[in-house]
Amino acid sequence: MTTFVEQKNDLLLRAARGEPVERTPVWMMRQAGRYLPEYRAIRAGLDFLTLCKTPELAVEVSLQPYRIIGVDAVIMFSDILIPVEAMGQEVRLTEQKGPELPDPIRTRSQVDKLRVPDPVESVPFVMEIIRTLKRELDGRVPLIGFAGAPWTLAAYMIEGGGSKSYSEIKRLMYKEPAMIHSLLDKIADTIILYLNAQIEAGAEIVQLFDSWAGELSPRDYEQFALPYEQKVLGSIDRRRAPAILFINGVGTLLEKMETSGADVLSIDWRVPLGDARRRTGGRVTLQGNLDPCVLLSTPELIASSAAKLIAEGGGSRHILNLGHGILPSTPVENARAFVDAAKGGGGSSQ
Repeated sequence: MTTFVEQKNDLLLRAARGEPVERTPVWMMRQAGRYLPEYRAIRAGLDFLTLCKTPELAVEVSLQPYRIIGVDAVIMFSDILIPVEAMGQEVRLTEQKGPELPDPIRTRSQVDKLRVPDPVESVPFVMEIIRTLKRELDGRVPLIGFAGAPWTLAAYMIEGGGSKSYSEIKRLMYKEPAMIHSLLDKIADTIILYLNAQIEAGAEIVQLFDSWAGELSPRDYEQFALPYEQKVLGSIDRRRAPAILFINGVGTLLEKMETSGADVLSIDWRVPLGDARRRTGGRVTLQGNLDPCVLLSTPELIASSAAKLIAEGGGSRHILNLGHGILPSTPVENARAFVDAAKGGGGSSQ
């Protein structure tokens, strides 16, 4: 059990729940990473998976963006494929090549062999990272846990890594739908246990990454991704931790995405924030959605772009973030300019 710690900056949690905030909270997806020299120094001579599994190092890189650029939340350093490895599929992770799964799922017998692991036993390092971060932060900012959504994890598991066409999972989706549903259901059961263990360890808000659901048509999304988002989001301890759902390429899916049950919808930059607000009727908090490439420009342009997003957000039910992860080539001073733009104003939700 985690002990209660008074939050000194709970802007993110209040915004996620639709409560009044003094200003718009801000953090960035992939905020712990290669754009920071301090991160690169730790990574020198160390492979990515080892970093994910070494609590003291993962804690340090998780805290770096808070210390260096002053974000309003810390997200634990990990990878969405960590529970996939625990399910019994080999995973290789490098930042150069990205994820590689050398034995991709292609048959029902492979699905049947996968297990639904106890996360406390199978990935204890994740829980240690969260518990340590909780102690280190001591309520200064909220701690974010996360997991991949079933469709996105299934895509990696079947494609054997990233993909441009997602032809293998879509082939099986159309040809062997029962097999795909069995895999998605097993992944969902795994992620429910995984996120609840994170919340128990101290995560105060969680994000579900369905990054590749935007590759689906609205009809296929409704059949193969949404039900499993709903299953996960409906089965985790939301009384203790609100939930964010992220989809890259959400344009035609936004209204269906809203039915996932998430407290916050994190959207990519292709949908204007004002349009997303109108389409969802102000019923949910929106997170985003600056194009990460804007952070490659100038601090002045970044500040004005962030101010426009804050204005579109209306000072209420909005979390300032990027529309995808921060790029490794981003100058640190530009990342700081983005964060400072939120701290410099944004209005009240009263």
